[in-house]
Amino acid sequence: MDNMFTRFFEDLFARLDGPLHFRLILQPLMAIILATRGGLKDNREGKPPFFWSLFTDPGHRRELLLDAWKSISKVFIIAVLLDVVYQIIVVRWFYPFETVLVAILLALVPYILVRGPVNRIRRDSQNPASPRARN
Repeated sequence: MDNMFTRFFEDLFARLDGPLHFRLILQPLMAIILATRGGLKDNREGKPPFFWSLFTDPGHRRELLLDAWKSISKVFIIAVLLDVVYQIIVVRWFYPFETVLVAILLALVPYILVRGPVNRIRRDSQNPASPRARN
């Protein structure tokens, strides 16, 4: 188990240069663009910020997760496929655990971190009289 994590971190830093390294910029950028669209849509529909509502609104959790997956699934799948290609070219082996973790880091994490704040920022900019906007 220790060897697996050591290899993962070594391979993760090796991805920063070499073949297909540009995807480390493009995939999070695409996730951020999709999260921005989702956050603006949430704002138009009057929904609460995404990540926060996953914890505070268990009745709509499934709906929120399905909506997020619908939005980010293509970027996530592309992240998986590109990492498989990278591993075959560079490592000459396939490590599924690494592939899933890299796809999560490149696609899901930026999406989750951006969608809620975009909704909040848009809401506060539309309503300058809100207490949140005055602080």
